[in-house]
Amino acid sequence: MRGINYGRTSIYCALALALGITAAPAGAQSGDDEIGFEEVVVTAQRREQSLQEVPIAVSAFSRGQLAEYQITEALDLARVVPNMIAHNNTGLGSGNTYSIRGLNNTESIATFDPPVGSYIDDIYITRQNANNFSLFDVERVEVLRGPQGTLFGRNTTGGAINVILQKPQEEQGGRFELSYGNYSRLTASASVDVPVSDRFFTKFSAYYVEDDGFVDNRTTGENDFNFEESYGLRGAFRWLASDTITWDASIAYLDSDHANVLNFEDGDDRITNTGFRQDGNLNGILVGEKAGFGQGNVTETLIITSDVTVDVAWGALSFITGYISLDQDFSLDFFDGPLPSGGFTIANQGEHDSFTQEIKLVGSTDDGKIDYVAGFYYLDEDNTTDFGDVFTLDIGTPTGLPLVLADRVLDNTTEAFAFYGQFDYHMNEKWTFTLGARYTDEEKDIAYRANPNPNAGPGFNTGDIQALGIPTSQDESIVTPRVAAQYNFSDDINGYVSATRGFKSGGWNARGTSAGTIQPFDPEKVWSYELGLRADWSRTFRSNITAFMTDVEDFQLPSAFEDPATGAIQFITQNFADLDIEGIELEFVWTPTPALNTFLNIGYQDAEYTSIDPSILAQQQACLGGDAGSCGVGIVAPNGSIAEPVRSPDYTVTVGATYDGDIGDYMLRPSLIWSSVGDQWTGTSNTPESFSESYDVITAGLTFEPKNGNWSVTAECDNCTDETYVVSALGGFAYIDDPRTYRVRFNYSF
Repeated sequence: MRGINYGRTSIYCALALALGITAAPAGAQSGDDEIGFEEVVVTAQRREQSLQEVPIAVSAFSRGQLAEYQITEALDLARVVPNMIAHNNTGLGSGNTYSIRGLNNTESIATFDPPVGSYIDDIYITRQNANNFSLFDVERVEVLRGPQGTLFGRNTTGGAINVILQKPQEEQGGRFELSYGNYSRLTASASVDVPVSDRFFTKFSAYYVEDDGFVDNRTTGENDFNFEESYGLRGAFRWLASDTITWDASIAYLDSDHANVLNFEDGDDRITNTGFRQDGNLNGILVGEKAGFGQGNVTETLIITSDVTVDVAWGALSFITGYISLDQDFSLDFFDGPLPSGGFTIANQGEHDSFTQEIKLVGSTDDGKIDYVAGFYYLDEDNTTDFGDVFTLDIGTPTGLPLVLADRVLDNTTEAFAFYGQFDYHMNEKWTFTLGARYTDEEKDIAYRANPNPNAGPGFNTGDIQALGIPTSQDESIVTPRVAAQYNFSDDINGYVSATRGFKSGGWNARGTSAGTIQPFDPEKVWSYELGLRADWSRTFRSNITAFMTDVEDFQLPSAFEDPATGAIQFITQNFADLDIEGIELEFVWTPTPALNTFLNIGYQDAEYTSIDPSILAQQQACLGGDAGSCGVGIVAPNGSIAEPVRSPDYTVTVGATYDGDIGDYMLRPSLIWSSVGDQWTGTSNTPESFSESYDVITAGLTFEPKNGNWSVTAECDNCTDETYVVSALGGFAYIDDPRTYRVRFNYSF
């Protein structure tokens, strides 16, 4: 399953050869200096720069590119970013798990932090329960690959997804979009800019999504499983309070009803066999409001942002404030059981609140020799999760025997602060040296209380955990530096080398069903080394190449397995091992004519576990010695080998093209994207059902619009060939991707 291992030496030699070639002058250009492809300004270093100037591996997409590539929600980004995999969290259509360069986390419970951070207008989204944002009214999206240990709000080890929304405009105008497709999917979005004065501008936006679902329930007769009904409202203003003070603020409310219930192919149909209905409940089995939840997943999110920027003598001083409130109610059968309470069902009522405050200074010295970014960051997060696990035995009765494995409330908090700074020294026209560092201090606490549920037995509380010597508080402080050197071979070609430290704080195995299983795990720490080339060879051809090597210490890995004694799911998270990843990423853009735009993105990576914990080696020996209970658990595969890392395919390849066809006063624009992903495992133990064989996905569209008009009509399809592949696995069941979708979309601007 793993491709040819080229090894670190050959990867770096190949890139060194490419860098050597670029030392020669680029080919002559015409008098017109404009590049034939769209230029994107990014804030990957927390200040505005051209994409080509940034010594970081970053993929950026403008609003127009997002539309052309049919990137309508955050999940879609993976098909155009090298070495990136994205899927829903198991069962949750609202939440995504991102894997960049092999670093990922499939857990949504609040004692885990994602290695790939999500940001909206510089505000960190703490929970990945509801990070599958509908990308409406977006200016651009930046995907940063590799650890973000210096400048971004929350220290992350894998990367960051930065969504920048449109600011209110100085002139009145707006846009409206409506689409309709298979499964009766209706989407609508609108945005309007209303300037109040020459210094105060407002924007109002909204979107709505509704469909009938694509899964039929063969047990209950319901035919609308895995439907979606979501909407969002946003209001924003920009106030130019003076010539030196700008205030941007927004408030958004997002509501999503979207589950990803286990389903299977049956000919051309998708089916489920669960007996747990969407209008069902677990009353009499669990207690609290969650007992009344039917099968489904509902999230409500409130996001408030404020950015006050003041021009001072040393640069631009920004006060960035964010508040996020997320309520999530779900009840999902993960085992497709035909009885009324399902097979293995988790009911969850979560309340998650976070407040962040950042003070950031961006500036340069008078002679322009030094650019700097410095600041302070504070995070306060409070989470309450009331959740219960029900495993139902089939004993031949209509209701079976529901066993409550646990019914408890988890309270956990995080308080973190950091000081950071980065300085770019332009020694001369050729050389720039970067030095940055971040000091982070994080404190976490957990507390449990058993719900008064007679079906669950005595349960456990915080005192029971502490009595076993398990800490209920964690405190970690760390300095994460970054150093880089960048060399300009010419105005259009530069190369860089960098070393970056990243960090992700520890947590607890919070899904444990007894006090002894609420085990802590240590922080995850990363060193990442990059060698990069950014080159515009002409007005029509661009190549960005990055080679990387990542050393992960104490890799955090959530795992789940079926208890052979009871058949129920047991969850375990440990620092099973270290992880080494190496690879190369190539991004090419070629626009041979003004009408034709093409791109090719290639990612190659090789990941393997190292420094394996002695307890895992002992488990492996027990498995090889015939102890079946030690096989297929954690990172020991069913055959006794050490498993391959999850969501780390050897390759990702994406080829895309758009063409502006001239038909008189109108334009006809076909677009095509072909994405190919190599073999990968989606389960930590490499059990057979978790294997995802290599797959190819095609996305295509055809847009018709007047050359000088303000409207367009597009026919498009996603997963056009109806490819089926495994996206996650749990307890012997494989979760598969969504089927083919197609739609007609109308867009109007004014």
